Amino acid sequence: MELTIKHEVKSCPRCGAAFECKAGTILQCQCYGIAINDEESAYMMQRYEGCLCRNCLQAIPGELALFREKFIFGKG
Repeated sequence: MELTIKHEVKSCPRCGAAFECKAGTILQCQCYGIAINDEESAYMMQRYEGCLCRNCLQAIPGELALFREKFIFGKG
């Protein structure tokens, strides 16, 4: 019996872009290699449901920095 790994085309909840999720073969997934710290992960989980595309994952640290500056440090 051959095990087939299903890849899924998803829509990014942040930007709407379509991308292929390869969670079954994470080394080939578009998110592989992007470092997300605990604060960034919590920020994403509060705002988005499901996986984000690679471009959005890479943009999260900057988005979080702007959020902190505007709402936490009151510079906005």
